[in-house]
Amino acid sequence: MDESGFLRFGTLEAIEGVRHLVTRRLPQEPLGYSLALHTGEDAALVRANRERLRRHFGASSRFVSVMQVHGDGIHRIDEAWEIGWRSLEDAPRADALLTDRPGVVLTILTADCVPILLADPRRRVVGAVHAGWRGTAAGIVAKTVAAMCEGYGCDPREIYAAIGPSIGGCCYEVGEEVAEAFGGTEGALLRSDGRWHLDLKEANRLQLLASGVTAGRIECSPVCTACERERFFSYRAEEGCSGRFASCIMLEP
Repeated sequence: MDESGFLRFGTLEAIEGVRHLVTRRLPQEPLGYSLALHTGEDAALVRANRERLRRHFGASSRFVSVMQVHGDGIHRIDEAWEIGWRSLEDAPRADALLTDRPGVVLTILTADCVPILLADPRRRVVGAVHAGWRGTAAGIVAKTVAAMCEGYGCDPREIYAAIGPSIGGCCYEVGEEVAEAFGGTEGALLRSDGRWHLDLKEANRLQLLASGVTAGRIECSPVCTACERERFFSYRAEEGCSGRFASCIMLEP
């Protein structure tokens, strides 16, 4: 956590020409600094929070936010347009974003699901992924890496990945349906006191490794949002909270 209160990753910070951050809950700000337009909170306050966030990326930055649907859809941004930021009317339905356009801020909103930021410094491509259990089971992050390689000529060995704050295996108890979906994911599904617990961050890390991303280029936040709900929103721990924090990445102009 830096002096501005945002979380940043050392691996991404070291890449010249890439700017990123993960926001957190700020009790002194309206709505705790929630950035979600889809949860029924006061839209004017959310938009004001979003405009304050713009200051950290520059006045000319263009934000892109999708309507996340817990699937494996990937939306590619080929023009420096602002989409899904002022309203949901133009927000694409997808769970991953890719771009090679400078000044475009790819944004993922979460409150327990896994946000993943991707960057290829050689090809100058960035990505942002929302991975809930359904998206993870569908291989959303692996498919996003594949899309970077197919669409932009990336080499997975040159991609950096930052796995953001999300609910941890310590708190994420799941039922038989979810356990069955991850039955072959060694190390991510744990049995304790007769109950299944799923480590979504580990499941996505394993997908990245299987996609060819090297272990040394993957950084994983230790934060469990359910354990640290004073600093991050947690849908499960707060029994359906409205707030969402943002994970953002941009290629600098």
